[in-house]
Amino acid sequence: MNKKLAEIAPAKYSSFYNFYYDNYPADVAEFLESLPKEKVLESLDQLNYEILAEIIIFFDNDFKKEIAAKISTFKLAEILSAMYTDDAADLLSVLKVGKIKEILNLMKANKALELKELLEYDDQSAGGRMTTEFIAFYADNSVAEVLTKIKDLIIEPEMIYYIYVISRNKKLLGVLSVRQILAASRNKELGKLMNKNVVQVNVNLDQEEVAKVLAKYDLLAVPVINNYQQLVGIITVDDIIDIIEEETTEDLYKMSGTTNTYDIHGNFMEGVKKRVPWLFILLIGGLLSGTVINRFEQALESVAVLAIFIPVLMDMGGNVGTQSLTIVVRALATDELEKEDYLKHLLNEFKSGLVMGVLIAVSLLLITLFWQQNLSIAFVVGISMFTTMVTAVILGTIIPFIIDYFGIDPAVAAGPFITTLIDISGLFIYFSLASFLLEKLV
Repeated sequence: MNKKLAEIAPAKYSSFYNFYYDNYPADVAEFLESLPKEKVLESLDQLNYEILAEIIIFFDNDFKKEIAAKISTFKLAEILSAMYTDDAADLLSVLKVGKIKEILNLMKANKALELKELLEYDDQSAGGRMTTEFIAFYADNSVAEVLTKIKDLIIEPEMIYYIYVISRNKKLLGVLSVRQILAASRNKELGKLMNKNVVQVNVNLDQEEVAKVLAKYDLLAVPVINNYQQLVGIITVDDIIDIIEEETTEDLYKMSGTTNTYDIHGNFMEGVKKRVPWLFILLIGGLLSGTVINRFEQALESVAVLAIFIPVLMDMGGNVGTQSLTIVVRALATDELEKEDYLKHLLNEFKSGLVMGVLIAVSLLLITLFWQQNLSIAFVVGISMFTTMVTAVILGTIIPFIIDYFGIDPAVAAGPFITTLIDISGLFIYFSLASFLLEKLV
């Protein structure tokens, strides 16, 4: 038994291979990632390429790079040849250009050509996410021919969800489910069985839009065509799950004030570079809030108790504004809210803001009156809270639409912009009312 491989297997297994054959590749990869990286890297080179091909896809990109640097180029070519084309393209995309050329030169011509074509597409597009392993037949092929040829296929498709029907020049004509094939008469031609109304996507379509197509039509896979209507690949539901996870994670990072995601195990300076610009924006916003307070310094000096309520006004405004904004951002992302429904949604949010504003403002007014024993102060605080909350709801609803109109992802509005604008507007409302009623307060 290989000593190095034995070191990366759980104690209850006599060898790594017993561990591997007794578990799913994803679970094996997860266990390996829990071990010291140096030990794993030393051992992985001892594994055959078929096993590596199954588990390497579950590692993060940095670990993939380290593995690629550790093993030979020839073995990398073997690993990639054993992988599905979409997974192989993902692995190649993390390597340097020179390394990619070396590997492709060692692979079979047809596989290398498929990978080269996939690498040319934007990795966020349908072309960049598709696999070129699918099953397609001509319209004049019979069901019997299909059943016979499927058994004889050398290249194993990633998953046989659908049978696609193409013309001699590879144009997509129709689609059949496997169930249709199994239930049909064996001498029936595919052209007479197929569904001609095929849901399809272009190679250049953004991956997020592809995910929406599969969700809308409840598909397990969607065919990808080029500009000549030729079938060039498919995107399966497992890839869509990955896309949804990536897009959701990206939106969450944007909503927290970072423009892009980055590997949490990577260089900390990458995180600094991506977060600092937004922090400077927030710094400027904070200074603007400070100028508002400075502008009403006299009111604050005259009635120092006003300062007590600044945090609650800013927090409540920020909270209700973020709620409204999150609803709009998510609805735009999932196409639940169309641009033509904007005014209707704005009106509904305004009504909600009025009701919530009255409830919270009246509660705060009564609390302030009981606490400070001053009707004027209670009145200013209550009216300020009501106005701030309604303003926050309106801003939280309008801002993402404005940003989306200019072609920017509305998710970036959630953190920096809404916080800054609501803070400034809330403070301005609060101190304007306080100054107006200053004589009664003092």
